[in-house]
Amino acid sequence: MIFNKTKFDSAYTIDLNPIKDERGFFARYFCEKEFKEHNLNTEWKQINNSFSKDKYTLRGLHYQLAPSTEVKLVRCVKGSIWDVIVDLRENSRTYGEWFGTELNESNRRMMYVPKGFAHGFLSLSVNSEIIYLVSDFYSKENERSLLWCDETLGIKWPARPQIISEKDSTAPILNRVLPVKK
Repeated sequence: MIFNKTKFDSAYTIDLNPIKDERGFFARYFCEKEFKEHNLNTEWKQINNSFSKDKYTLRGLHYQLAPSTEVKLVRCVKGSIWDVIVDLRENSRTYGEWFGTELNESNRRMMYVPKGFAHGFLSLSVNSEIIYLVSDFYSKENERSLLWCDETLGIKWPARPQIISEKDSTAPILNRVLPVKK
């Protein structure tokens, strides 16, 4: 695996390092040893699957409050998505800043989302499917959302979302949420 630092001190994009032959390739999605070498989470409680049938479907920006803060490892296995994280960590020098990248079935890139970050994505193709590992169990009472189009954040989405849930379209803006304590 190739760990690529983002502008955040604990968030990465991770590219596969395929071993190729005439049959195709082999690559690791996760290796406890390599994740530990980068001081990343190595314990996962859930593996989730999300499918968006329509292009420009928005999901997020979601996060969990303590004691249910979570790390995510996100990979698009079919189609293409624009994946975004926003730093909501209390006392972080990059609080309120965002990072986005395309994850798709061709580049096989993954996004490592640390605790204290909001996460969301926009499908860039029909039938986009992601699989993501999560470090803690889902907690409905600790689930929160941040408005995807908050002007304070200034996220540069590659297209305007066409399908958005009511929860995501009515989420609060950054100055109405409290920083996340790990």
